[in-house]
Amino acid sequence: MIRLLSALILLPIVIVAIWASPAATFVLAIVVVALACIEYARLVEGLGGDIPPLLSGIAAVTACAAVAWHGSGVEIPLLAALVAAGGVPVARGRVDSGVLRDVAATLFPVLYLGVPIGALALVRITAGPGALLLLVLTLVASDSVQYYAGRAFGRRPLAAAISPKKTQEGAIAGCVTAAAAMPLLGLFWLPDVAPLLLVVLGLLVSGMGIVGDLFESALKRGAGVKDASGLIPGHGGILDRIDGLLFAGPVYYLVLRLVPGNL
Repeated sequence: MIRLLSALILLPIVIVAIWASPAATFVLAIVVVALACIEYARLVEGLGGDIPPLLSGIAAVTACAAVAWHGSGVEIPLLAALVAAGGVPVARGRVDSGVLRDVAATLFPVLYLGVPIGALALVRITAGPGALLLLVLTLVASDSVQYYAGRAFGRRPLAAAISPKKTQEGAIAGCVTAAAAMPLLGLFWLPDVAPLLLVVLGLLVSGMGIVGDLFESALKRGAGVKDASGLIPGHGGILDRIDGLLFAGPVYYLVLRLVPGNL
């Protein structure tokens, strides 16, 4: 019940922000990346890493802003972050076998959080609210069906070592749902894209959403935590809600870039 109530509160807020204006979507993207970076730093600590959270967060947020408003220019914050991240262990003045690990972990949020969320904000800015809501609502439908179908009919684990509760039956049900939802909603929000391509796109984003979910589960399991945080009752943290979007979003963005007239 708590999970459902949280979803009923948060989803309208996201929809209103996306529909309201590009500026509201941009602000939402920045807030999401910033909160996700805080949770990411906690996971890195649990995994034995040592990163400067503020530097890592600034790099990811700046990359998000660069992609969202310009569609490029991400190399500027990335290069600046690289120099700063490399300078941190030097400034500490000690020899540590985990230097390369920590520098990589410091920069990873740029790629993992900043660029994907920035690209999705760019979809809203250039292609309109419907284009972004199509992805969000398709993934929400797919995730919901995966969860409830898995609980009701799931028998075979999908990746037992990473996420014991995720089942093959739930994953299949979620992919079928996405393959149906994407073309149905796409008739209104992406009318220039062929229905068959939307079916394929639905399968792709659902499948990549599952990969993103499992990737974040692997991070959490390695860090020894159940959720990225307790920010959203019944759901965990921001990372727990956007994990699938972080992998599905780039695929969606690239397909829209390849289809003329969308981005």
